[in-house]
Amino acid sequence: MTDMGLASHAVTVAVSRGRRHTEPPPQERSEFQRDRDRIIHSSAFRRLVYKTQVFVNHEGDLFRTRLTHSLEVAQLSRSMARVLGLNEDLAETIALAHDLGHTPFGHAGQDALDACMKAHGGFEHNLQSLRIVDVLEERYAAFDGLNLMFETREGILKHCSLAHARELGELGQRFIDGTQPSLEAQIVNLADEIAYNNHDVDDGLRSGLITLEQLDAVPVFARCRREAEAQWPGLAGRRLVHETIRRMINSMVLDLIGQTRANIAASAVESLADVHRAPPLAAYSADLRPRLRELKNFLFDNLYRHETVRRMTDEAKRVICSLFAVFMDDPGLLPPQYQARALADKARTVADYIAGMTDRYAVKEHARLCVQME
Repeated sequence: MTDMGLASHAVTVAVSRGRRHTEPPPQERSEFQRDRDRIIHSSAFRRLVYKTQVFVNHEGDLFRTRLTHSLEVAQLSRSMARVLGLNEDLAETIALAHDLGHTPFGHAGQDALDACMKAHGGFEHNLQSLRIVDVLEERYAAFDGLNLMFETREGILKHCSLAHARELGELGQRFIDGTQPSLEAQIVNLADEIAYNNHDVDDGLRSGLITLEQLDAVPVFARCRREAEAQWPGLAGRRLVHETIRRMINSMVLDLIGQTRANIAASAVESLADVHRAPPLAAYSADLRPRLRELKNFLFDNLYRHETVRRMTDEAKRVICSLFAVFMDDPGLLPPQYQARALADKARTVADYIAGMTDRYAVKEHARLCVQME
């Protein structure tokens, strides 16, 4: 497999920093296709189907989960990478892996587990995603984890404190130096934002927690709604919602592609090394950025902080904290493979186990181990 047709500043196998453990090259697929396939076949990826995005899985079958969110991010990332002459396989792979480390119950679960782990180094889902692909997946005889390419791992690690960066060696060096990851990674980061902003609007409307009338106060939504209604007079219901949101996604993607192209040209990057040294190149235009902030603020105030969602998140935090306390008090309640690891680092092992749970399994374990104690 070749990297023909890619821009000079795209990631290719020729300029990659490779894998931690040397392997024979794959046959009839690229190195980054191999990474993608390893992620799709991983246990952590399968579990995303029952992990919360905003709404807990049992609240409805039509709401997004971490898995469907990851697929939407992968579609956007691959499409934009193709247009920009970047490595589509790498962009898709990073997108599919970027949420592997999320706890059950979305950000509420992460916040609770981070609080539980405060005295033990904390918990952060980006670092946990890296930990999964580097250590926790047990699929190969020759090594722990999935042995992914450096650029895939770099793209998964979107955020990192300086303290953690110093522990990660070559992978953490860019956070210390202030350099940038590949353009493929930068594109995925913004595709993630486009996906969740728009599908949270969709899910919020479907749930009834927000309304079209409320959203008319958000300029980027109101403009796309007017365009849909002008083209299709009398359109209403779910069709109107979908026609509006597809226009929002399209406008954001086109803006991102156009501004990124302009930034690449202005920076005169010619190689991957140039990308690393340049300021962030993937970006929205100055016109769109404030419109996106308005949308984010609306979702935060009217959906994420809605009383119904907050009741769910409060309960989620209680479940996570109770499970953590029970397993810390008696590691013998952990599955056998975790009990052995707990001898070396009990708190991190408990966090690994809880973070890997699906929403439904966490609720089930809480009912089995904690309810009678509360």
